[in-house]
Amino acid sequence: MTKDFAAVDLGASSGRVMVGRVGPSEITLTEAHRFRNEPVRTNHTLYWDILGLHRGVLEGLRRAGPVESIGIDSWAVDYGLVDATGELLGNPVHYRDARTDGVPERVAETIGDERLYEITGLQKLPFNTIYQLAAAKESPQYEVAQQLLLIPDLLAYWLTGETGAEYTNASTTELVDVRTREWSSPLIEKLGLRPSLFPSIRHPGSVIGDFGGTRVVAVGSHDTASAVVGVPAAGDNFAYISCGTWSLVGLELTGPVLSAASRAANFTNEGGVDGTIRYLRNVMGLWPLQECMREWGSPDIVELLRAASREKPFAHVVDLDDPVFLPPGDMAGRLIKAAGLSPDATPALLTRCIVDSLALAHKRAIAQAQELSGKHVDAVHIVGGGARNELLCQLTADACGLPVLAGPVEATALGNLLVQARAAGVIDGDLTALRAVLRKTQQIVRYEPR
Repeated sequence: MTKDFAAVDLGASSGRVMVGRVGPSEITLTEAHRFRNEPVRTNHTLYWDILGLHRGVLEGLRRAGPVESIGIDSWAVDYGLVDATGELLGNPVHYRDARTDGVPERVAETIGDERLYEITGLQKLPFNTIYQLAAAKESPQYEVAQQLLLIPDLLAYWLTGETGAEYTNASTTELVDVRTREWSSPLIEKLGLRPSLFPSIRHPGSVIGDFGGTRVVAVGSHDTASAVVGVPAAGDNFAYISCGTWSLVGLELTGPVLSAASRAANFTNEGGVDGTIRYLRNVMGLWPLQECMREWGSPDIVELLRAASREKPFAHVVDLDDPVFLPPGDMAGRLIKAAGLSPDATPALLTRCIVDSLALAHKRAIAQAQELSGKHVDAVHIVGGGARNELLCQLTADACGLPVLAGPVEATALGNLLVQARAAGVIDGDLTALRAVLRKTQQIVRYEPR
């Protein structure tokens, strides 16, 4: 038995609607529609063009044709506010906007970082939803808002008329209790936020509602949650790197790690599908290279990496987690300064600096995750766009001293589809059973450490 499903997968620079034909031993992907995701800056604020994204989703679903169900995933932390009539109160603000500058320090005065980690288990990042809301709670929009909807939930609401908060994405807000897996009312009230703003939490596999006769199903709506479902691991002793604009580096656990050492290392305990914990660190990923390539006029990536592979290895490295690399603009200049390079450093040299630095960041995060969790890993799976980057995959294997299994590139869409297929009864079993389908059907490239 095979059925067709639609995966709406929204990334930081583009969105797409993928159609997957899924059976017990089959999964094939077809791209129905791809569209750009271009933020808009106005009056010193950076916004998402959420209506443009909605238009792209509708066009993609039209092109997809009849499907069994629809699932939506996107990046985390950002949200829209809806008023009493159900209307959106303005475009969602982009997580790279500067409105949260200094806010984490103010929040820490109200509730200490130790207590915050004890409740939520979340890595402290300046753009987490908790800090965005603290920055926005005096605004006119917040005053009249009746509901907060994270990006995938907002789009699902526009399709079905049903509100809610999917668990894996809600867990990234730093407002969910990592033990109860529900909104932390004491924390929300302590911060002066309104508990009524937060809709009920739903879990992957549940039916959200109906769109034109087609079911909309909750998946791992944080794209990393879907990507981890899409890791074709054969056992439990693996690390994963979901590598794209960000590298999400970590382990899949059955429970959170809430030690003081874990908090000091800035590891996060995010919710995963089937009650798992995504124990990981956000590493800057390929964002610096993407920004540099934009500044360089979008050169051919294959030629650029080939030239970078001829540069001396690990001669120039930087800490990609330094907040200096977070904003867009003049990325090459910031890298040159941080690495102490000549102003006329070539694109090949800067690319090598980025890729070497990222491989070492992967090594640090995987080593720390094992030490802090007590879980040993035998292999590293790289999924997402970074799985195409042969230089990065080999350098990660070299740095970690572990085999790297690269692919599938489309892990997020595949994980989205697999959860839908299980909800429809096409596939039975746990995550191990879902991943077995991927091992049978997807191309995986193995890199041995040198």
